[in-house]
Amino acid sequence: MTGPGTLDWRAVSSDLVAAPVAAALASWPFGTDVRVAPIDPDLADTAAFCERYAVELADSANCVVIAGRRASVTSYAACVVLATTRADVNGAVRRRLDARKASFAPMDDAVALTGMEYGGITPIGLPPEWPVLIDAAVLRRTSVVIGSGVRRSKLALPSTSLADLPGAEVVQDLAS
Repeated sequence: MTGPGTLDWRAVSSDLVAAPVAAALASWPFGTDVRVAPIDPDLADTAAFCERYAVELADSANCVVIAGRRASVTSYAACVVLATTRADVNGAVRRRLDARKASFAPMDDAVALTGMEYGGITPIGLPPEWPVLIDAAVLRRTSVVIGSGVRRSKLALPSTSLADLPGAEVVQDLAS
């Protein structure tokens, strides 16, 4: 299959994605539209990945896990933003979580709660109770490249399909 960049895009196989991602794709109506490409895990970080595999930053989306706190209660959300932007953690995300304080979730928490590798976390296969906040700009791309739950591959999919993920909410100006 052809796709963004110089990658070898192919049908998703469970050996190239995290277990929660494989399970979610198996039951997601858009799962057959998703493709996977193996990559060098040392190049999983967005800038290095895009440079090495000739993927435009504007076609790459990052998924970050945010922890919001109010008193002794911590709630989590995932934010999906284009690689050319940053999530408004202390504004839009904090308000959506009704939290006094919001920050990037600690790496150990993000990994344990998602069942995915740090640096490969994706909005597909997250805990069902989490909101998945998607910056509206992501959906204006034809397709996007996102993590696969592991650092050794990436997923490509029609951007608009992200809006149909469990817990998905499209947010204007989630990122700047």
